[in-house]
Amino acid sequence: MLTLDTKYLRLMFIFATMSTETKEETFTLEEILTSIKTVHRLILWNDDINTFDHVIYCMMKYLDYNESQSEKIAWKVHNEGKCPVLEGSFTEMEIYRKILQQEGLTVSVD
Repeated sequence: MLTLDTKYLRLMFIFATMSTETKEETFTLEEILTSIKTVHRLILWNDDINTFDHVIYCMMKYLDYNESQSEKIAWKVHNEGKCPVLEGSFTEMEIYRKILQQEGLTVSVD
């Protein structure tokens, strides 16, 4: 098991330049973890193509929402123009974006 004995984790960035300079920066562990834990959101957009029933079906089938939750999402999209439906890593959001787009839904990753 790996343990950290210090509060600070030291990183060195070496930039290759003509004069072989180095630049050293120190970051806290919290700063490093925050920078790599970027959360992305999958946004469902309103369109004139998909029915409420189709949106509800897709939310239930692919995102495991129950019927009541799916209906709320459909109404929010209808009334507000968009609704975040999922959060996670960029890779996860891209997978779900592709699935929902294949179903005809208008979605994007934020």
